Amino acid sequence: MSQKGRPYLAIPGPSVIPERVLASMHRPSPDIYKGELHDITASLIPDLQTVAQTESKVAIYIANGHGAWEAAIANTLNPGDHVLTLATGRFAFGWAEIAEKLGVKITVLDFGKSAGIDIEKVEEALEKDTAKQFKAILVAHTDTSTSIRTDLKELRLCIDKIAHPAMIFADCIASLGTDCFKMDEWGIDLMISACQKGLMTPPGLSFVWYNTRAQQARSKKENVSMYWDWEPRSNVKRFYQYFSGTAPTHHIYGLRTALDMLVKEQNIADVWARHKNLSQAIWAAFDCWSSPGHIQMNVKDKQLRSHAVTAASIKSGGAKKLQDWCERNSDLTLGIGLGMAEQEDPKIHDFFRIGHMGHINATMILGVLSTIDVALKALNIPHGQNAIDSATHTLAKTYKI
Repeated sequence: MSQKGRPYLAIPGPSVIPERVLASMHRPSPDIYKGELHDITASLIPDLQTVAQTESKVAIYIANGHGAWEAAIANTLNPGDHVLTLATGRFAFGWAEIAEKLGVKITVLDFGKSAGIDIEKVEEALEKDTAKQFKAILVAHTDTSTSIRTDLKELRLCIDKIAHPAMIFADCIASLGTDCFKMDEWGIDLMISACQKGLMTPPGLSFVWYNTRAQQARSKKENVSMYWDWEPRSNVKRFYQYFSGTAPTHHIYGLRTALDMLVKEQNIADVWARHKNLSQAIWAAFDCWSSPGHIQMNVKDKQLRSHAVTAASIKSGGAKKLQDWCERNSDLTLGIGLGMAEQEDPKIHDFFRIGHMGHINATMILGVLSTIDVALKALNIPHGQNAIDSATHTLAKTYKI
């Protein structure tokens, strides 16, 4: 039965779109050949650099994250090149699959679905590569399926320690604008993201940031298709080159407003802190719910947990029951368990995720947690008590008088 209030989509992307962003997109189509659209598009670039904490160039694509994956590979690697993929969930495999389709050789280190990368095993793999064949290392900063967050700074230190020339290619689709990310300081050579999560804009745009090392790889490319080539997109002489054709006009207006909210009206460090504080409240609730052992967070080590998404499980198909109850009774949509089991396996119904990225605050997160608490009671799912009290006490410690 439909409720009278506003539905809440608490999945790990697309995230909640601010009313201001929606309002800025609600306008007639602009002239794409002259006028304010040209100036607004150019203004996006420095703010996209600020969000990524970089002076690197950035190319914009009319595509989802899969498009950014392909653009990254298409501009830097040739068929027969070799890359090392560090898998902490489904999305590292997805990026590797695209690279493989483009003729790149893939070596995957799979660290499972609940643990972070083992830096010693990474070091061992790189040391064995005496011929220095690995051109790049593909890694997700946050894997959205498992909610595991990788320490990219530690990864760079590992690579530098053994003087391996491999570049770091980071997928920050879930983490950009939610978790601390410093592209230049951490020595990330190439980073990809998309607009529909921490950047608070409807799906449709993705981005590739690349430094001088990645640009050097581009200069050695034998062939880059006209559409994926980042050269004209980041060294624009004519407006149409930003997008290799017609501009995504209304997305440009929406992203401009989102970036205003993200980096002009607040400090990016404060955005990271807000996501961290709200995440800790969610974890506090789960600590209480999980005490009988029926409910579990996927990532046990707090240092490895994303501040954008929390993956969890409930035994005996409890996650699916929870999702159905929340959507039917409260118009709250929780994320499915992506990649945690095969779709045909009944265990897939044991997993769910909470998205907590972008345009969120304590009121929204406490609403999600309280609804889940009600659902657990209504469904008679075994769980510990005082979850909401624990979450509010955790939040109270983060607010300044």
